Amino acid sequence: MKKLRWGVLSTAKIGREKVIPALQKSTHNQVLAICSRDEQSARRVADELHIERAYGTYEEMLTDPDIDAIYNPLPNHLHVDWSIKALQAGKHVLCEKPLGLNTADAQRLVDAARAHPQLKVMEAFMYRFHPQWQLAKQLVDEGRIGKLHAVHSHFSYNNREPDNIRNKAEWGGGALLDIGCYSISLSRWLFNEEPTQVLGHITPMPGEKVDCLTSGIMEFSAGSASFTAATKIEPIQYAEAIGDEGSLYLERPFYNDGSDPVQRVRITRNRVQEVIEVPDSNHYGAMGDAFALSVFNNSPVPTSLDDAIANMRAIDAIFKSAAERKWIAL
Repeated sequence: MKKLRWGVLSTAKIGREKVIPALQKSTHNQVLAICSRDEQSARRVADELHIERAYGTYEEMLTDPDIDAIYNPLPNHLHVDWSIKALQAGKHVLCEKPLGLNTADAQRLVDAARAHPQLKVMEAFMYRFHPQWQLAKQLVDEGRIGKLHAVHSHFSYNNREPDNIRNKAEWGGGALLDIGCYSISLSRWLFNEEPTQVLGHITPMPGEKVDCLTSGIMEFSAGSASFTAATKIEPIQYAEAIGDEGSLYLERPFYNDGSDPVQRVRITRNRVQEVIEVPDSNHYGAMGDAFALSVFNNSPVPTSLDDAIANMRAIDAIFKSAAERKWIAL
């Protein structure tokens, strides 16, 4: 079985705990190398995760001729620069969301990708590869809830670590970039179009330089989507799509803590609810396999860079709306 050989930029937690183990268990991927600015740290993680090669600099790993693709889980402010360097080194790139700090930043990576058309670049929105979302998208597209008119979603956690990257403004921290981007992405995906205007609100929290509680409304031609993303409140997640003939509800749309072997999609029509159980699946591994097949088949990646830029535009508009306290047209 052909394998896409990966190098991982840094020993970031998302890579160590989620993406690397998933790639190692997937069908079409092999994690060949990992790097850190501390070679001992890279070697320790490599040994723990049974990774063959460890490098003490990012630059050294990018020169490894056996590496086909780079996974970039660096802090948000380093996504674009190091993804471009990976492209310049001849590597395919899977970059963690959000693609950049803002649209202008992300556009630099898009431009670099156009200069290397033989290489694949994709933003790592893993949720779209989970069977529950594949089912939910199919049900909405088939009209099982009638015409879609509203989407509501919530994603929150409670992070009180002052040195955590999500709490550092200069590193692209904050709720909207870290998790609000999921709500924007899924709303655009379900409506199959871009919002025409947005309204955003950021609730200030004393002593915090990043947005810790952000809500938004996005207007679409057939309805609206609303969301709240927060990093300093009770951890809760859900997503709901409502049409003129029914509704869909996902109780764990973004992650499962492993306590339940199934995910549930609840579809309600005429006040009668049906619960469809979907075996839980590793969406990180599925994303890696889909990306690998795009490389092997020289086919478009499942989530285009145009989609990534559209998501960044909506994020920028939410920030602008919150600052100016008015609707912002897109």
